[in-house]
Amino acid sequence: MAYLALDHVQIAMPPGREEEARGFYRGVLGLDEVPKPAPMRASGGAWFRSGGVELHLGVERDFAPARKAHPALRVDDLDELAARCEAAGFAAQWDDRYPGVRHFYVHDPFGNRIEILQPD
Repeated sequence: MAYLALDHVQIAMPPGREEEARGFYRGVLGLDEVPKPAPMRASGGAWFRSGGVELHLGVERDFAPARKAHPALRVDDLDELAARCEAAGFAAQWDDRYPGVRHFYVHDPFGNRIEILQPD
């Protein structure tokens, strides 16, 4: 038996704020929204994908943002995405402690930490 790939990462979000999720993950980060399977739609949230990356935002009633644990998304134009984040009011927090990689952290509208990186 072998692991083949990471299928998706689930990120929590508060109830009823799907439009904010779409505004950030689709509008700012540029991910495509993918339809949730019909039996799962009633639970809320939203799913997004780009390339080999899939993020599922799932509703948590007693939501608390993930401030340390985070997905790290590799992109081909880090500066462009940092500029888009900043223009939309989401601060790009640069970090230079990861050798061989340029990266920054950004928080989604709910306070979840997201890392964006590009190898040198």
